[in-house]
Amino acid sequence: MAPTVKDDTGSGPRTGAGHDAMHKSIGLLDGAAIAASSTAATSSIGIGLGLMAGVVGLHLPAIMLLAFLPVLAIAGGYGRLNAVEPDAGSSYRWVGRTLSPWLGFLTGWVNTVGTVVFMAYTTTVTGSAVIQLLDQAHLRSVAGLRLDPDSTVQCTLLGLVVLIAAALVAVRGLDLAARLQKALLVFEYAVLLGFCGYGLFAGDQQFSLQWFNPFDLPSFDAVAQGMVLAVFCYWGFESVFSVGEEVREPRDASRAGFLALVVMMLLFLLAGTAFQRVLPLDELADNGAHGLTYFGEKLAHQPLAALPLIALTFSAVASLQSSVIPTARGMYAMGRDGVLGGVWTRLHPRHATPAVGTLLITGIAVALALVSVVIPTVNDLISAAVNAIGVIVALYYALTAVASAVRFRHLLRTAPLEGLRAVLGPLLGAAVLLAVGGYLAWTFYDSTDHFELSADNGWFELTVVVLMIVTGLPSAAWARWRRRSPYFLDPTS
Repeated sequence: MAPTVKDDTGSGPRTGAGHDAMHKSIGLLDGAAIAASSTAATSSIGIGLGLMAGVVGLHLPAIMLLAFLPVLAIAGGYGRLNAVEPDAGSSYRWVGRTLSPWLGFLTGWVNTVGTVVFMAYTTTVTGSAVIQLLDQAHLRSVAGLRLDPDSTVQCTLLGLVVLIAAALVAVRGLDLAARLQKALLVFEYAVLLGFCGYGLFAGDQQFSLQWFNPFDLPSFDAVAQGMVLAVFCYWGFESVFSVGEEVREPRDASRAGFLALVVMMLLFLLAGTAFQRVLPLDELADNGAHGLTYFGEKLAHQPLAALPLIALTFSAVASLQSSVIPTARGMYAMGRDGVLGGVWTRLHPRHATPAVGTLLITGIAVALALVSVVIPTVNDLISAAVNAIGVIVALYYALTAVASAVRFRHLLRTAPLEGLRAVLGPLLGAAVLLAVGGYLAWTFYDSTDHFELSADNGWFELTVVVLMIVTGLPSAAWARWRRRSPYFLDPTS
């Protein structure tokens, strides 16, 4: 008999064959580790703060606080939806059931495509960090080839080795992956707390409360661009909801997501303040993708100065693994609903993980990473990916938030406090993200009058966003009219 999940919307329980096929193997701290690894605070700090400084100036703490508020509000919607219907498809299933199966499919599609793009680009970041570590160890060439941390080809190939290894661990089991990620996080956070805490007192740049004042941001353009970059940094907390079927207690998934999100915010505030205490604005902005490494070198001598770089490498590795885990489960849910082929639903006979889907997703990311080497520098890769994915994340976060508001609107009458969390908060968060995402998309369009394959060409960045969305339409149409998926024919099932 298929299990049921109680739904307090009055639309009845969902049933689904294979709903408990995967093992319930993780708890609160495991889920928090997966969510925290997916948000990858160390990588976001090491790479994102430098990029944001070039946009918002000395207001890194302000923009991180400002972006946290709508994301936190939307997290309330995610938590409520997961409480009544834990599902490997998470937002794909919730949006499809509540709003429209077409919107639900596109939500799952852009989530998957965005994550695969992120995985492909993160392989480059990982490879760059490894080469920088080798340089610190005075190993600067192999077989006569000079190692260059800014070489897209070298960094991508080395990062792909790490990606494949991370995927194989994920196939082995979610519990093993969570244990690995917890170990990596302990080291990362110890390094961040140590260096950033020391930087607060050792820095010689004058501290100012204006750093935390969002009304002092230089322009609305800076707010919109900075918000999208900051939301990108918070992106990933919801990955724990994709493993909701494997969490022993559904509430633990919600708690883990909130815990990871709050910890991220505190780390971003600490790091943003410490970076601005230690580094002048021009140095912070100019170092971009190497910001954390440069920060460590300003505060310590070798070998201690290498610790932030090691932490960045660990964060990139954990982020790769925690990206493939929820993506494979999202595809598993789509295959289970009949919108994709049955190959995505094949579980490992011993570990009950979506092994085939995990390897397929990894293979797609590998292929995309190899194609991406046409963009010549690591910084260009990062800039193009962050801007495009930031708009996509704003879109599917907003759709999920609207789904929560529609599904639980009755709570405004029956339980106003719960209604605030599940309806009003998510609606306000969705409005903010749609506004900044839409404004950023317009600035992409308005920033140039020609198309160029370059990370700073607005039409190119806008094209990446559009392609991520429209490529899902043929697949949705195929699932609706050829596969005749129950997801489209009876979305409440």
